[in-house]
Amino acid sequence: MEGRGTAVLALATPVLAGIAYLTMLGAPNDYWITNAAALVLAVAAILLTPSLSGGRARHTVTLLLIALLFLPLVTGPYVNGIARWLPLGPFAVHSGALALPPLVVLAARDEDFAPSILLAALLAASLQPDAATGLAVMLAAVGLYNATGDWRLVPVAGIALLASMVAGLRGELPAQPFVERILIHLAIDTPLAVVGLVIALLVSFFLLAHAIPAPKPVRHALAGALFGFSLAALVSNYPTILVGYGAAPILGFGLAIGLAITGRPRRATNGPTS
Repeated sequence: MEGRGTAVLALATPVLAGIAYLTMLGAPNDYWITNAAALVLAVAAILLTPSLSGGRARHTVTLLLIALLFLPLVTGPYVNGIARWLPLGPFAVHSGALALPPLVVLAARDEDFAPSILLAALLAASLQPDAATGLAVMLAAVGLYNATGDWRLVPVAGIALLASMVAGLRGELPAQPFVERILIHLAIDTPLAVVGLVIALLVSFFLLAHAIPAPKPVRHALAGALFGFSLAALVSNYPTILVGYGAAPILGFGLAIGLAITGRPRRATNGPTS
């Protein structure tokens, strides 16, 4: 249970800091209520997600998550030719933030197909276009390479970097209050709030990378994805995940952490495993 407590803390720390930010800075009540409800569901996912120990089950879920990444291209909505969101009633859920974190965990557990899984996710991000998901794929590949030494991940990271740059030129939309560019805007008006949110995100990053009870490849890939999404929010108009308004990344990382701390360990590789 101690390990699951650490896993819950990795997600709850930035989300609770973000809820405090939303309430103190005057965001609509619906914003923090939505994030709080998503956190409850995400904690349930961390505690209750079953192990996908069988290869068939793992591959089935992997294919479903890849399909989810492509689904906005079919369903819309399209905004200025950009389709990144799943229409769920009154909500538009960002498909990359929802599906990529658990997909990264499954890729890290699949030694044979990890590069192919990440490239499939990158193709979806390029078509939408979505530089944030592209950067998350890139840094997940970097984290996974750091843990395994699998040379096939090097070209994946390079392709993802180039694809993210192209997507960034094609896919920028105006920043939404309390969602995008949060740290940049707060740095001007409320620098102490920036410090608090950055610390919360760093706590989450280091807990994911070093403390949750999961194999090293899983930990480093998931932490890399978090870093990629966060980096995109600093350099362009993309959501500041976990601390800004948005249920998708909270649910996505909750499911990802739940999958990370269950299931069979990855087979031994050339890289360190501690």
